[in-house]
Amino acid sequence: MHTDLQGYLPLVASGKVREIYELDQSTLLFVATDRISAYDVVMKNGIEQKGAILTQLSQFWFKLLQSKIPALRTHYISMNIPQALQERLPAEVNSQLQRRSMVVQRLKVFPIESIVRGYITGSAWSSYQKNGTVCDNALPTGLRESERLPQPLWTPSTKAEAGGKDENISPSEAARIVGQAYANQIEQLSLELYEKANTYAAQQGIIIADTKFEFGLDESTTPAAVVLIDEVLTPDSSRFWSAEKYEVGRGQESYDKQYLRDWLVKNGLRGKEMVEMPDDVALKTIDRYEKAYRNIVGKGWDAGASAGADAASEAAA
Repeated sequence: MHTDLQGYLPLVASGKVREIYELDQSTLLFVATDRISAYDVVMKNGIEQKGAILTQLSQFWFKLLQSKIPALRTHYISMNIPQALQERLPAEVNSQLQRRSMVVQRLKVFPIESIVRGYITGSAWSSYQKNGTVCDNALPTGLRESERLPQPLWTPSTKAEAGGKDENISPSEAARIVGQAYANQIEQLSLELYEKANTYAAQQGIIIADTKFEFGLDESTTPAAVVLIDEVLTPDSSRFWSAEKYEVGRGQESYDKQYLRDWLVKNGLRGKEMVEMPDDVALKTIDRYEKAYRNIVGKGWDAGASAGADAASEAAA
C-alpha cells in the first residue's frame, strides 16, 4: 500500500497510486503501489499485485506503441532498479520494488490529462442524455449507450493536485493552459495513440472504450519534444470491454475498475473517503485486471515474470 525510500531517495510526489522518487537530476523511480482509487478517492485497502500488473502492462504498451509510431517519445527507460540502489536497500524493500517499478526520464509535466473517447459511456453518456453534447462537443442525435462514436473525441481535463478532483475542460481551455501549439500536438498524438492501441486490442478481443494519456515536455531538445509519460493503457486509466460480449444499448462487461465503481454506487459509497472493499470485491476487481493483461499481452499474468520486450515485439510483428 505504501513505500518508504526516504533516507535512500528523495520523495518527489505521492499520488493516488504511484510514489515517485528522485534517482538523479534527470531520472525518477516510479513505484506503483497496490492502492486503488475510484471517483478520485483512494480506497482504505488495496488489491494485491495490482501495482505490478499496471507497471508491466505499461511497459508492454510503451514498447508496442513505439514500434507502431517510430517518432513517439516516451519517458520509459527500464524496469531494472539501478544496482547501486539495490545494494543500499534492505532485501525486503528490494523485493517489494521488483516488477512494480520503472526508471523514467524526468520531465516537465503538462498540467492536463488527455482523454480520448471512442465509445459513448460513463460520464459522456450521462452528459449526452442531458444535452446532446460531450465536453462541449455536439454529437448526432439518436446515439445509444456504448455505441461507437463517429470519430474518437479528445476531451481533456484538469490534472488535480493530490486530494483534488479532475474536471473536464474544453479544448480551448486546454490550449489556454498549455499553449495552442502544445495542445494541438497533444490532441493529435493522443488520437493516433488511441487508434493504434484500439486496432491492436481489437485483434486481442478487447475494445478500448476510452483512455487517459499524460504528457511531459523534454526541454533539452530543439525544439522541445512532447513525450508520453506516466502509465499507459492500463485498467486504471482505460475502459476495456469484451469484444465478444459487446452489445450496443447497455452497459458492457469490462476488464477494469468498473466493477468497483458499480459496487460503490450500488452501496451509496461513491466519493466517500476511507471505504474498505470487501474481499470479494477486491478479488473480482483484480480478476478483471488479470483478464485485461492476459488478452492484451497474450499470456497469463505471472507475478514473477515481466511482460518484457519479447511480448511487445511479437505483438508488433
